[in-house]
Amino acid sequence: MKIDNVAAARPPTGLEKADIVYVEQVEAGLSRILAAYSSEVPSVVGPVRSARETDLELLRQFDEPTLAYSGAQSALSPSIDAAPLDALPPSKAPDAYFRSGDHAAPHNLYLRPGRIPHASTGVNAAEDIGLRFAAPPPGGTSVVGRTVSYPSALFTFTWAADRGLWMVSMDRTPARTASGERLGAASVILQDVDVQPSRFQDRGGNTSPFSATVGSGSATILRDGKSYDVRWERNTAESETKFTTKNGEPMTFATGQLWIVLVPK
Repeated sequence: MKIDNVAAARPPTGLEKADIVYVEQVEAGLSRILAAYSSEVPSVVGPVRSARETDLELLRQFDEPTLAYSGAQSALSPSIDAAPLDALPPSKAPDAYFRSGDHAAPHNLYLRPGRIPHASTGVNAAEDIGLRFAAPPPGGTSVVGRTVSYPSALFTFTWAADRGLWMVSMDRTPARTASGERLGAASVILQDVDVQPSRFQDRGGNTSPFSATVGSGSATILRDGKSYDVRWERNTAESETKFTTKNGEPMTFATGQLWIVLVPK
């Protein structure tokens, strides 16, 4: 599900139930979220916003997923139609979407997933794409937290040993759920990627950035109060992304919600 992430759209609803939270850069240096649900699907999710080219490449790792989104640039629509996924914007499932009075438009579109047709494996989405929850590898460096900057967005992950989570802050403000609880991740992947101008533009004429997730590069993994330097590799769009330690072993992750932040090189 594509979720809005500007200040006017916060706090999100249902994000804490996602298996994977992808963070990507969009127009004007802002950010949006692509949340993957499989092991548990909440009754309401949102605010829902439009899809981007980066989403289509990320979702190729999954087996014909359902993508809930509010629309897309007209030039991108043929790519969405051709992608191996089930696209479900409001026009295809009008009874599943509703406008809330809690936020001003366009930050007030929400989805009731129970009203859309979708198949779920019931398995954590991270495991569906080959990631493994297990004990940490040897080594690692103890860290208090890490910060990622986009031109117009800031994310900080701070280790809370008493909760066993990396507490999330956005734009220097603690990130919370709709019920007021703090958002926290069991593991965080800070994945260095090439961010390039795409051929698509928003209504204001701003060029949409494209984060390339096919290829290879470096990444930092945060888990259990430590930081691990790893490599990532994804040979084709149909391949799953593999994360390996300096010893060439598959990286393992702490059980719980996984955040993957696409960090511009």
